Amino acid sequence: MSTEVKVPVLGESITEATLGEWLKQPGDAVAADEPIASLETDKVAVEVPAPVAGVMGAHAVQPGDTVSVGAMIATIEEGGGAAAPAPAAAPAPAETAKPEAAAQQAPVQPDAGSSNEPAALSPSVRRAILEHGVDPATIKGSGRDGRITKDDVVAAASAKSSAPASAPIATPAAAPATGGDRPEERVRMTRLRQTIARRLKEAQDTAALLTTFNDVDMTAVIEARTKYKDLFEKKHGVRLGFMGFFVKAATMALKDIPAVNAQIDGDEIVYHDYADISVAVSAPQGLVVPVIRNADKLSVAEVEKTIGDFGKRAKDGTLKMDEMKGGTFTISNGGVFGSLMSTPIINPPQSAVLGLHRIEDRAVVRDGQIVIRPMMYLALSYDHRLIDGREAVTFLVALKNAIEDPTRLLIDL
Repeated sequence: MSTEVKVPVLGESITEATLGEWLKQPGDAVAADEPIASLETDKVAVEVPAPVAGVMGAHAVQPGDTVSVGAMIATIEEGGGAAAPAPAAAPAPAETAKPEAAAQQAPVQPDAGSSNEPAALSPSVRRAILEHGVDPATIKGSGRDGRITKDDVVAAASAKSSAPASAPIATPAAAPATGGDRPEERVRMTRLRQTIARRLKEAQDTAALLTTFNDVDMTAVIEARTKYKDLFEKKHGVRLGFMGFFVKAATMALKDIPAVNAQIDGDEIVYHDYADISVAVSAPQGLVVPVIRNADKLSVAEVEKTIGDFGKRAKDGTLKMDEMKGGTFTISNGGVFGSLMSTPIINPPQSAVLGLHRIEDRAVVRDGQIVIRPMMYLALSYDHRLIDGREAVTFLVALKNAIEDPTRLLIDL
């Protein structure tokens, strides 16, 4: 008896997805609720669990195909996962000796090992492999049926760091040595990347984008962080970073300049009496923007915990679609990658985005004296149809004042 595997409900307003990869091949044993395929939606990757235990049947669709919610994508032949190795051993019926029977079991393990190829890895493991730059064929899996886990990848990366780097260097060096060869590779854009491209272009085509800059002296925040980071981590179980300060400062500035927290809906302007802050997080498949709900009512510790959780789950590919919906204002921190200055693009239907950049020592004038201070450039990109230059500058100045004097965050000034 076979059971159909159907595309699960993916979230509100999401009706289709792209099949990213098959984690199980026809003939593989599967357990109930074990991931057998990965789907790519507009926002996140979703694993499809096996509805029953049994043996993987035929694939109805191929990687890259678009599938609708409720569509049948494969079948599973019921009969228990343990039944799968028996048919695999059937080609040698004349062999009756027990040692030979044991030998027939051995190929089953390499088959499981062959699932370590990229097409059979879970999305989180594939991301870890890309992050650490390791060859999955060299990794011995410690998971179920010999599958590779994230811990296996990390361990392999640690071992690789102590090995000579000549092997990876030799591969690119071989290409120029061939003389006329100039290899190219065409890779289909993921649904997430297609969505990012489409939305960014829509923002440029629809909004009247303008960017205003300012800079901020980070001395006071750095001193506060240095002084309290150990106590903060001991009490709250999370590191004290800079984003907590900027999120709180932004929520205060948004209250003073509500247009920056508003959006255009047809011929109307929608003002929000709350601050849902979208935080741009880098994931292996592209940029994702989870939302800190009611950030204006959270403490710095709660903000840091939320951001830390978002960052971890973005790398693991376990963010939920509901966590990336909405948002009234976005903060993007390009400084973690070394960016000195940029003009970020708004995240529609929002009307503004704050870009943070790297901190570097620069010569500035204080009280008539030239001194060295840790400075950061701030960039506010906004929809000029809704936000005037005066409001944009006032917002940045309010943010700057709060960061340069963090006491303002305590007394709401």
